[in-house]
Amino acid sequence: MNDFRRHQMKKEDCYYLGYIIKALGIEGGLLIALDTDDIEHYESLESVFILIEGKLVPFFIEDMTLRPATKEAVVHFEDVDTIDKARHLCGQEVYLPIDHLPPLEGESFYFHEIAGYQAYLDTGAHIGEISKVLDFPGNPVFSIMKAGKETLIPVADELITAIDHDAREIRLNPPPGLLDLYH
Repeated sequence: MNDFRRHQMKKEDCYYLGYIIKALGIEGGLLIALDTDDIEHYESLESVFILIEGKLVPFFIEDMTLRPATKEAVVHFEDVDTIDKARHLCGQEVYLPIDHLPPLEGESFYFHEIAGYQAYLDTGAHIGEISKVLDFPGNPVFSIMKAGKETLIPVADELITAIDHDAREIRLNPPPGLLDLYH
């Protein structure tokens, strides 16, 4: 793992891992809710970033115990050795650098990596280039640009028919009439 002490991380270079739920015990333990399907990927973490007053601050892990059933971790950080120090971190968000994301298989993708892909209909018609994914809670959408115009298509498994990571292309089957709204 990279030595975080040498790097000033920016939020856009990181991904959200979870948040600190509460302090545990008198020696500064913390309970962290992890927003991940693969909790075991994080069992050997050495450090994380905690968002404090808009800045990502590195914290180094002394001890961590995963609770896979509840997707939580009990963590002790260096220099957080009292319940008062731990309480100051409660409610804060926890981040990791993007390069720590676990690898995905097949046609899966992370939102940040799909930007720049060309989007096509199943018929082969070019929709445009994916500029980004707008991550609205419960309803992420592809922002697809073509000739200066934006088209929004929901990111939904049933609308994505194929992804070619090597060619940087994605095939979509949007609901009937959706594209007509943009032309």
